[in-house]
Amino acid sequence: MKDINQFTLTEAVKASFKTEEGSRFKFLLEGFIDHLHDYTREVNMTHEEWMGILMFLYDCGQISTPERHEFILLSDVLGLSALVDMINSRGGATEGSNLGPFYLDNAPKLELGGDLAKDRDGATILVHGVVRDSLGNPLAGALVDTWQADGAGTYPIQEQASGQDKYDLRGLITTNDNGEYWYTTVLPKSYTVPYDGPVGRLLRAGDRHAWRAAHLHYIVRAKGYRAITTELFFENTEYIDNDAVFGVRKSLIAKLEPVKKTDTLPATEKKPDAKCRFDFILAPEG
Repeated sequence: MKDINQFTLTEAVKASFKTEEGSRFKFLLEGFIDHLHDYTREVNMTHEEWMGILMFLYDCGQISTPERHEFILLSDVLGLSALVDMINSRGGATEGSNLGPFYLDNAPKLELGGDLAKDRDGATILVHGVVRDSLGNPLAGALVDTWQADGAGTYPIQEQASGQDKYDLRGLITTNDNGEYWYTTVLPKSYTVPYDGPVGRLLRAGDRHAWRAAHLHYIVRAKGYRAITTELFFENTEYIDNDAVFGVRKSLIAKLEPVKKTDTLPATEKKPDAKCRFDFILAPEG
């Protein structure tokens, strides 16, 4: 070890870990060390740059809370989240998209036809569809977990200081015997990702905008099937072609149509101004 240098250091670090031969952990750890050391040598990293990276990561940790995950946001703006989603999408299933930094467990139950937005300002939209398996069969009892920003582009979780309930604009819907789900909500608006922390500094330094295309978040689960985390976007809306976190996929864009008097719609708590349909497809586990 005393004769170590910048070219033999990488192997010495890997050898210091007594990981199980052939294990996934060994594969992931050694690959990470290889790439990290190769990058550091490639750019001839200075002490100042190294410390700058460490302080940036420290700041990400300092601003993070159980309700704001700055490291998820960092992963999003660097395209890492999108890349993992793309790699792990299964043939035939709905494509994955960003979880985002504001997900919360234990969303309140929302009955079929219920309204997620209550008295919030903005256009009321009917969101409906069917959860199916990859063979096209409807999945009864599937869980559709949804959350979103409001008509001004703000998540209630960001406004707790002003008395907002962090569980507003979140709901857990169970599909009926035909695999159907439907509910009304406010049409969300485009918004900027959190810009007041280290990730915001990174975006400004790189002369990048922080705007997200308007969207609805979903996690869809059914027993025996692989859960999907995804987003639903709307045709012809702002930032659909340059979303700040690379979340948009062509297959995740829905058409928003005005409701006509002649439309036959499912029963809802609130009368919608517009409607959009989106079917979710789940692949079997394994």
